Amino acid sequence: LEILVTVLNENDNSPVFAQPNFTRDVPEDTKVDTAIVAREDLSASDADLDTIYYELTTRAQDTDGYFAIRGVNNPEIYLQKALDYDNFNSTTLLLYARDRPVTSPDPTNTATATISIIIKQSDTRAPWFLPCTQLHNDTSVCISSPYSGRVNISEMLTDPLRLEPGPIYAVDPDYTISDRIVYSIVGGNRDEVFSVDADTGNLTMNKIVTSPDSFLLQVMATQVSNIRKYSVATVEIKVINKSNFPPYFENGLYNGTVFVGLPRRSFVYRAGDPSTPLVITAMDQDYPDV
Repeated sequence: LEILVTVLNENDNSPVFAQPNFTRDVPEDTKVDTAIVAREDLSASDADLDTIYYELTTRAQDTDGYFAIRGVNNPEIYLQKALDYDNFNSTTLLLYARDRPVTSPDPTNTATATISIIIKQSDTRAPWFLPCTQLHNDTSVCISSPYSGRVNISEMLTDPLRLEPGPIYAVDPDYTISDRIVYSIVGGNRDEVFSVDADTGNLTMNKIVTSPDSFLLQVMATQVSNIRKYSVATVEIKVINKSNFPPYFENGLYNGTVFVGLPRRSFVYRAGDPSTPLVITAMDQDYPDV
């Protein structure tokens, strides 16, 4: 008597990841669709030889949608959306491996792999001149105002020029890189009157200016390790007559008269002389003819 025995495969084994914990460093400027973790590193095995179905989720809030898997049966993780270090610099992904589809009513065995993603800041932004103002709380853009200063005719300053709203200063906004900045004048410096210190950004004079004038300098701030990352700021220097005296008022006290019921912007008249508008006059000994 011949008896044939068929052993049926029972779904009594869970999928297994060869390595259930991963850590990956991902540069901020990684291109979309780049593979982050290869398929062979994430594929799970099942002793029951079942087909494995994968699902990827994220633990960290507001980081959903940046990473995805290639397919329900392909666990390769790739970048789905462009990264921004200022938005977040790390996240944790959970990869589930099941031996039944998610929608299956049958009992399912599941394994989980944890993938820690560390975002590394990249050199993506040119230097910022300070002070500057961010637009609409956007940390990727900071707008600076022009610098301005004054020098006197026929006067040679040996110290750095005092500028508004402050000294020439630029920083690398990719602050974890914080590349060194060097400065140079790239335009507007007629007759080489001014020079800028390459390391500090201090603006100094090389020679005097003998007549009223105005210089509109273009100062460039460049990153040492990447000369393609640079910004240019405008510095306006006005050459003026030296002021030796402060202005003063002709009188220490002025008295005026106003009338009830007059509309806005009506004249104030001299006290005791209602036909003559009150005029307040200041003088300056530096300009006696004005």
